[in-house]
Amino acid sequence: MKKTLLLACFATLFYSTLCSADNHKDELAEGLAVIVTSDNHQTQMMAMILSLQSIKAHQKDVHITLCGPAGDLALKGTETPKIKPVNASPSMMLQKLLKMGATIEVCPLYLPNKNKTEKDLIEGLTVAEPVEIAERLLNKSYKNLTY
Repeated sequence: MKKTLLLACFATLFYSTLCSADNHKDELAEGLAVIVTSDNHQTQMMAMILSLQSIKAHQKDVHITLCGPAGDLALKGTETPKIKPVNASPSMMLQKLLKMGATIEVCPLYLPNKNKTEKDLIEGLTVAEPVEIAERLLNKSYKNLTY
């Protein structure tokens, strides 16, 4: 009974959120400028989930910059643990975001301080240009998220 009630409440909340978003499409930002620095997998996953929803549900432009410990997500062979309840990992979601058209970059300080090169990056990832990151962060048409 409690589980059914909880599911009904969640479904109502989810539906009302979707309806609300449809009614305010004109008020939405053009996209997201997301900076992820945390090594916490749950935090990384939340950044990926919100980025994914911005593309999937709202067809918005998403630019993700990985810095510090989060830069490890950009390296070939990086595997992170699956997070419940989505049963996916930040590294899996990063790959999905790339396939969906998100721009994902590592900050320019990451590779030299890890003794890595661009050859160590997952295909499709690049090194960010500070000027471009700053422009996105200052662009009022983008919502900035930091994790």
